[in-house]
Amino acid sequence: MDQDITGDPPHLLVAEDGSYYLQGGHNEASGKYVFPLMGGDREFFQPVPLKREGTIWSFTVQRFRPKTPPYAGPDDFTPYLVAYVDLPGQLKVEARLVDIEEDEVEIGLPVELTVVPDINGAPGSVMHAFRPMAKVAA
Repeated sequence: MDQDITGDPPHLLVAEDGSYYLQGGHNEASGKYVFPLMGGDREFFQPVPLKREGTIWSFTVQRFRPKTPPYAGPDDFTPYLVAYVDLPGQLKVEARLVDIEEDEVEIGLPVELTVVPDINGAPGSVMHAFRPMAKVAA
């Protein structure tokens, strides 16, 4: 059985093989996807694993410290990249972008799901993020 590592509502899970995936919801009748799958959505959407790979649809740099709460990071704020990632055939997911510099980011860049420490969570907790897909030599 897959393990939820993000609490309620669960949205980041670990599969039996150790890989992470985002859990969204899918409505068979309408074909619509939602993320995260909130409590009230469960009446209309079935939990489904979302794709682990997508492309950058849009991005920006968070250059100022967000309000507290909910942000619980250090006062010495470091800007970070944020993107909407298009998961083909499903939906767009907002997430941090990691392992890439701002001047390297492009719309349409292929990315994959990863996890990073969650500065707003309990010690040792993680949150979802996306990073550039590894380039394969031709």
